[in-house]
Amino acid sequence: MRRLHKNFVPVIPYYSVIPLIAAFSFNMAVYGGARLIAGNWYHYNIETRLDRLIPFFSPAASVYLGCYLFWAVNYILIARQEKREAFQFFSADFLSRTVCFTCYLVFPTTNTRPFVEAEGFWNQVMLFVYRADAADNLFPSIHCLVSWLCFAGLRGKHTIPRWYQRASLGMAVLVCLSTLLTKQHVIADVIGGILLAEACLWLGKHTVTGTVYEKAADKVNSVFFKNPEFFKKGRSTSCREKRK
Repeated sequence: MRRLHKNFVPVIPYYSVIPLIAAFSFNMAVYGGARLIAGNWYHYNIETRLDRLIPFFSPAASVYLGCYLFWAVNYILIARQEKREAFQFFSADFLSRTVCFTCYLVFPTTNTRPFVEAEGFWNQVMLFVYRADAADNLFPSIHCLVSWLCFAGLRGKHTIPRWYQRASLGMAVLVCLSTLLTKQHVIADVIGGILLAEACLWLGKHTVTGTVYEKAADKVNSVFFKNPEFFKKGRSTSCREKRK
């Protein structure tokens, strides 16, 4: 507990540690689980004529892959919010992945990837992405979903500088564009990801979803953090009390 307090609690409140780990784990389970179950099923191609007009631009992979740092920073910033606000967000995050998992099984989609020459650094990066990430689990786009959650989760927060909120919006838009320019997703995937993010955030704030998640998280935290007061007081206070 003391080591956890020293390394994490100054950055992440104790009540958000488990939800952060759960969000990452559930995201991986949804993505990998859906591929494991439906990988060999028939996949629908929902490309439109407009999608085919969008050019392939391999340097967009810099945004497509670089967004993971953006996600990590913003999820930590969101986790540092007041407990109720943080849990409303994490309930929306959980709900959004549940919807994604359902979509990937009920309506599996794919798209047509372009032929990419092996010459050039960014072309090599894209070939690596294509090899590592099959053309499935596309609608809605988790890349767009998470990026929009990163923006919307900080939107209107007085504790976050307005310039950073705007930068988060800009980054979310760039990520959405990168999914199209790298031919990882189609327009419907992008729209679906954004709408799903907004819908789940609304549900997390205005329905029992956030409350249910908070109660469940409290129970889990009570198991892992037997004495949450320790984290509020800090290590130095605890040590002084121990010496007394």
